[in-house]
Amino acid sequence: MSDSIVIIGAGQGAAAFAGKLRALGSDRPITIVGNEPVLPYQRPPLSKKYLIGEATFDRLLLKPPAWYETNAVTVLTGRRAIAINRTKRVIVLDQGVELPYATLVLATGATPRRLPAAIGGDLQGVFTLRDKADADALMADFQPRRRLLVIGGGYVGLETAAVARTRGLEVTVVELADRILKRVAAPGTANLVRELHKGHGVAILENSAIVRLIGVDGHLTVAELTDGRTISIDLAVIGIGVSPNVALAEAAGLAVEDGIIVDEFARTSDPDILAVGDCARFPYGDRLIRLESVQNAFDQGEAAAAALIGAGGAYAPQPWFWSDQYDAKLQIAGLHHGYDDTLATDGPRPGSHAIWYFAQGAMIAVDALNFPAAFVTAKKLLEAGKRVCRLDIETKPLKELISQ
Repeated sequence: MSDSIVIIGAGQGAAAFAGKLRALGSDRPITIVGNEPVLPYQRPPLSKKYLIGEATFDRLLLKPPAWYETNAVTVLTGRRAIAINRTKRVIVLDQGVELPYATLVLATGATPRRLPAAIGGDLQGVFTLRDKADADALMADFQPRRRLLVIGGGYVGLETAAVARTRGLEVTVVELADRILKRVAAPGTANLVRELHKGHGVAILENSAIVRLIGVDGHLTVAELTDGRTISIDLAVIGIGVSPNVALAEAAGLAVEDGIIVDEFARTSDPDILAVGDCARFPYGDRLIRLESVQNAFDQGEAAAAALIGAGGAYAPQPWFWSDQYDAKLQIAGLHHGYDDTLATDGPRPGSHAIWYFAQGAMIAVDALNFPAAFVTAKKLLEAGKRVCRLDIETKPLKELISQ
């Protein structure tokens, strides 16, 4: 088909791209190729309600099965793209099947980093948590009074720790850096989150790393740490980051550097091939960034679809994120990279706090813990491009900041 669109990857970015095209009235043929045996679904609930049986999988589907038939979107589940032939304008699927395209969209996502097999990374009881298969595998071991080791003190690891404690597991978090959330948040936010977890009985070991995991008959039993201690454990979840899935793009000769390089319209170095979501590295101000977030995958997928048919402009996001841990909600507006000052403020209720970030005197981001007014205020200010300084936030009501 001369005008066919093929999307490799069946996550949030793929569903958003296809949905936006149809909402804008495009009738170009669309085929989504996904290597999982299920329709596109939400991933954040996998480590939360789905993992502990409070949400069935059908509630995670991004669109109901009937939507794809009604909107003439073909989804090839359980299939893997193994090559892109840009000369012939086809992708090669497993079993050698070729699928032609006029426009190709790479929504290939990212893969969790694992521990090397040489230090026990392949033992039974060692898990990552990225997709449905991961959650299904972990679910059977996610039982009260079992001893869980979370390796990595980022948001994924800490969210898993929170769900595990809620479920009644004994939880230890091991973080290589000198504090949790080292890469993604200021010390003030890390302190708030650390106290939250300690209050729920989680042991957090910072400045500590795994020497090796030890098993009996191939099943995990003990972790040896760099400080010399050993911990008896029943299971471990690895949360040490992800790597963008760029192998297909790289093999096809596209520009790749910590992600697939795209312009503000999601076009790769081949204008007939787009990339969206966790795998894409795009312009943000005077640099290129990659955002690992559901919201970015959705927004960039929709923006790319609109731009493709001339119904939208450049993708210029104002990033925002969230993390649910216990009954606390951490909401983040903006990117804190390059900050040179922070300000901590308290919200109207006990347990509500905000850490504001500044660069060269201007507010650039906020981490709001149980403080939705701070999050909404920062988000609106950033979207409006208003310059707000530290003194403004220290002395003025939040509502006044928006209206000034």
